[in-house]
This record gives sequence, structure tokens and C-alpha cells, in this order.
Amino acid sequence: MTVHTLPRTDANSPDLPRALHSALVVDDHPLFCDALAMTLKAVAGISRIETADRLETAIARLDRAPMPDVVVLDLNLPDVDGLDGLIRLKSVVGAVPVVVVSSLADNRVISAALRAGASGFVPKHSHRDVFRAAFEAIRQGRAYHPDGYFPQNDPKAPASQREDAVARLALLTRQQARILQLICEGKLNKQIAFDLTIAETTVKAHVTAIMRKLGVQSRTQAVLIARGASFESLMPEGD
Repeated sequence: MTVHTLPRTDANSPDLPRALHSALVVDDHPLFCDALAMTLKAVAGISRIETADRLETAIARLDRAPMPDVVVLDLNLPDVDGLDGLIRLKSVVGAVPVVVVSSLADNRVISAALRAGASGFVPKHSHRDVFRAAFEAIRQGRAYHPDGYFPQNDPKAPASQREDAVARLALLTRQQARILQLICEGKLNKQIAFDLTIAETTVKAHVTAIMRKLGVQSRTQAVLIARGASFESLMPEGD
């Protein structure tokens, strides 16, 4: 188990532990959600737990105040690919910590999740003691990753193409991330405007901003950046 101190961005005093009374669990397996809810109540003292089986459901819940004290996210959801869910979720929750709980516990996936803004990473079928340690670290304002994990690169080394893609995507606002997802689905501006109930001129403005933030000149290049954060790009070749 390894922890690193995170900058405190909540309203609590930096000398006091972060309060963790409520959680939103985002996972599409009901039995796992039930088991995780019991675990969080038992080892982390979290008394109010809500669940969502899709990213869009989770975002709709987060639109309603108050925010949970922590969000627990499975990377593998029906409506998102790779780190897209984490990046979009972080754009919504702000300073609320997001803990990734995933069966995809490869070093590359853990590194990418932490770089994309996760406050911790717990392999999905870990023992209760691991969850206890993870949420105690979060409570104390520290990042958590599991035993056996080691960073993929020297922190001072230039970012890889994958890491650069994740960093650029993290610059997008929630609406821009949603529009990029629809672009990846092959939708035109007029279709995106209809789906999001906004003006086509607004979509065009967002697309321009997306391409500027991603440093690209075309929609095709933007799609390639988005695919750079997919699971396929995170896994070692030949696995």
C-alpha cells in the first residue's frame, strides 16, 4: 500500500480529516454494488450510499445537490470507453475525490487513472483491509494505490502520447467532453445540437474550443486523441 499527500481543495481545515459520510458508487453490476456498499459502511463508516449503473445516470445524480463526499467509479461501464468516464466525472465533481475500483489492475491502467485525476485505485476484488486503507488515505487527504504498483515513467520525463492524450482531454469542460463523445459516435453538428437541445452555432463554438484545447485541426484528429485514452491503448501489446 502506498500513499502520497494530495493538495487539500475542500472547505475543511487542512489539519482536519476529510469527512466521508456519503458516497456515489458508479458500477453496472448490482451484486458488486451491494457488496461494496456493505464494505464501505463497515470499514469506512460511510452511512449514505447511492448507486448508478451508467455514467450518464451518475452525472444526472450529481446535477442535484448536495454532492457526495466521495465517488467510487468502475472504469468499465456500458456508456463509456477507457478513461473517458473518469475524465468526464472529474469535470463535474471538482474537488470531490474519485476512487477507481476496477478489475483492470494493470500498472498502465493504474498510472493512467491517477494521471487523469483519480484520488485512489483499488483492485475490484481486494480484501476489506485494502478498502479500509484506501479510504483512510482519502480521508487524510492522501492518494492511494495498491501494493505492487510502480509508476510507469520518471515523473520528470516527457509525457508519452497516451499520457498527453489524457492530459489534453482533462482540459475539456463537461459539455465539451459530451460533445466529443458524440463526435466519436460519428454525429454531425446538427445531430449533436438536437441530442443536447442546444443551438447548432453553440455546438460549432464548442467544437472549435475542443480542437483548440486538444491542439488539433480536424474532427478526425480529435477522435484519435479521444481513442488514445481507450483501454486498448493502455494495455501492453501482445497481452
